[in-house]
Amino acid sequence: MAKGKVGDGLEVGNAGWRFRGPVVEEFDAHVGKSVPFYGAGQDMVEGISDFFVSDDSVIYDFGTATGEIALRLANRHKQRPNLRIIGVDVEADMIARAEAKKTEQGLTSVTFLADDVVQMPLEPCDLVVAYYTIQFIRPRVRQDLFNKIYSALNWGGAFLLFEKVRGPDARFQDILTALYTDYKLQQGYNAEEIVGKTRSLKGVLEPFSTQGNFDLLHRAGFVDYMTVFKHICFEGILAIK
Repeated sequence: MAKGKVGDGLEVGNAGWRFRGPVVEEFDAHVGKSVPFYGAGQDMVEGISDFFVSDDSVIYDFGTATGEIALRLANRHKQRPNLRIIGVDVEADMIARAEAKKTEQGLTSVTFLADDVVQMPLEPCDLVVAYYTIQFIRPRVRQDLFNKIYSALNWGGAFLLFEKVRGPDARFQDILTALYTDYKLQQGYNAEEIVGKTRSLKGVLEPFSTQGNFDLLHRAGFVDYMTVFKHICFEGILAIK
């Protein structure tokens, strides 16, 4: 099937978006341009981590991609003895890029794994970060993953997830879609690239609504959770065990 332009020099086929190959080298720049306040959200993850990370903590970064958040957290908390940060991504190409960045920065507290977060066992931990990751995990297994995260967290630990979210009904969804389209046009993407990206994500990106994500958290056992970031259809949620 013919590929379509999706911006930043990338070409992807219908329902064909994958986090491998040419996407890896362009990932940081592309997502930073496509997602509003992407870098500011990473800054927020760093700041929130201060409330949950201590000596001997284990931190998970699910969907670590090129390892940016895992490496940021390692640098921020480098004074913590025995801190371990585990970055996990199902795509080996992403893990290879993350490992290269880790070597460049000379960090030893980070381990990167090419694995499936749905299947892998989790150690007891103080913080789990999923930065625009859950939306790419099959809906039918998301509850199992939330349950596993809740079980693995130490009491007082946190699950911090950032997600693209759907509106609560069709009218709100139309507004969100229009506003996000305007944003992408302002970022310099043309109509062909915007449509091409939308087509490439069919069946790949499956966002839930805010309430849908809250329901997953509640069923897993979380009682304390709130929105800590919101812009158009992008949201950060902090849940504390």
